Amino acid sequence: MKKVVTIMLTLVLTLSLFAGCASANTDTPAPSSDAAPSSDTSEASENEPEKNDGDIQFHVGVAQIMEHTSLDQIRESFMAEMEKLGYGPDKVDFEYANAQADQSNLNSICQKFAGDEKDLIVAIATPTAQAAAAAAPNIPLVFSAVTDPVAAKLVASPEQPEGIITGTSDAIPVDQIFGLMKQLTPDVNTVGFIYNMGETNSLSVIEDAKEYCDANGIAYTEATVTNVNEVQQAAQSLVGKCEAIFTPIDNTVATAMSVLADVARQAKLPVYTGADSMVIDGGFATVGIDYTVLGQQTAQMAVKVLEGTPISEIPVETLTNFGTVINKTTAEAIGVTLPEDVLSSATIVE
Repeated sequence: MKKVVTIMLTLVLTLSLFAGCASANTDTPAPSSDAAPSSDTSEASENEPEKNDGDIQFHVGVAQIMEHTSLDQIRESFMAEMEKLGYGPDKVDFEYANAQADQSNLNSICQKFAGDEKDLIVAIATPTAQAAAAAAPNIPLVFSAVTDPVAAKLVASPEQPEGIITGTSDAIPVDQIFGLMKQLTPDVNTVGFIYNMGETNSLSVIEDAKEYCDANGIAYTEATVTNVNEVQQAAQSLVGKCEAIFTPIDNTVATAMSVLADVARQAKLPVYTGADSMVIDGGFATVGIDYTVLGQQTAQMAVKVLEGTPISEIPVETLTNFGTVINKTTAEAIGVTLPEDVLSSATIVE
């Protein structure tokens, strides 16, 4: 009997062992060489568009103090020339920022460029260049439309910059502008100056204008502003005190040029300006530079910097090809007859 029990127990244990093995094989099948992978990450990566960040070689910050015709012309021609020279958006990551005439915004923009460690900063107008130089002293800086870079303390020697700052100057021929004034409006005895005392670029030109007036027996009076909202009142304050108004390449006045032009037209006063764009925006006349060409020059200098040319070998450039620009509509509104010889040689805008 004991033998029978032993045999039966052995059979039961053996059957239980086989049952356990069968159960295990059912729950966890053996992997097959044809089985699909547990995730489809390789397929997903193939479907994602490839990025071209690897094509970007340079990161350039472009800053502008405010929007007005001259500065916009510079920026647009700068960007077009950069692409023409082979440094378009496919090769250069351009970050453009406009401070909207707010100095705190401008400082923040330049500080961000510094924090981003841009390869180059392009600063349009004197206040922009000064802010960039202060915020990012270790980043190469190419400025544009800085009337007097020495007075702005950007360079000590325009011919051979010692640091990492260079650029283009829009210095104007004050004597030629006043020569044009004498030719078109010879009865002017007193000139009214309107400008922002906070702009170094304006102060430099106004000093030149005062020296010219003192040397040529022309009296002058002045009205200064601190922001665009003061331009109209300043212009009105000059009415009755002068026979013509002169304003330099002043960013504040340029932004409100249409306001100044309106006051002057009503008072029959010619407004001689420091920039052709200010004539386009309603001023009377100027002898000035082409800001499109200035933007192109700025781009050419920027490319030299990106290609590794030491800034000490890139002197500050000043345009010397000046042209007379006259607003015919304004001339008619203030009652000035334009001589034929001037009409034949000047650029006439309406």
